[in-house]
Amino acid sequence: MEILQNFPLWAAILAIFLAQGIKIPISFIASRKIDGKLAFSTGGMPSSHSAAVTALATGVGIDQGFDSAIFSVATVFAIIVMFDSTGVRRQSGEQAIMLNILLNDFQRFVEQARGWGTKEGFEKREEIKEMLGHQPVEVFVGGVFGVFLTFFVHYLIF
Repeated sequence: MEILQNFPLWAAILAIFLAQGIKIPISFIASRKIDGKLAFSTGGMPSSHSAAVTALATGVGIDQGFDSAIFSVATVFAIIVMFDSTGVRRQSGEQAIMLNILLNDFQRFVEQARGWGTKEGFEKREEIKEMLGHQPVEVFVGGVFGVFLTFFVHYLIF
């Protein structure tokens, strides 16, 4: 049952769930639409990935010391995850947008050329996921959220 005493782990898990949950009201404020699917999707404000890894690193720092080797490992891990969130994953999302445009154009061409849209049993294709990565501000806010949440929870518990 030692896992129940693992503060860094629980701080990271809490950061993930809270960051994912906060996406719904933030999206509602921005778009005036409630989208419950945001709680289970990637991308969006704030970055739950950034919140999790910064909460983990902060929790390790609080638990093991900010001068410990394991804090250094957790911090470098957090930096890599956050960099990837705004780099490779974001570019994948941009490519997905372009692929969806091309697929829509191709679909329109096929429907016009052969009338496939009127056939029964025609299966609609599923669009490629476009919200893979994060804008830099989403990563920053997620990171700050994770750090502050961890210090707050540690203050409440200890």
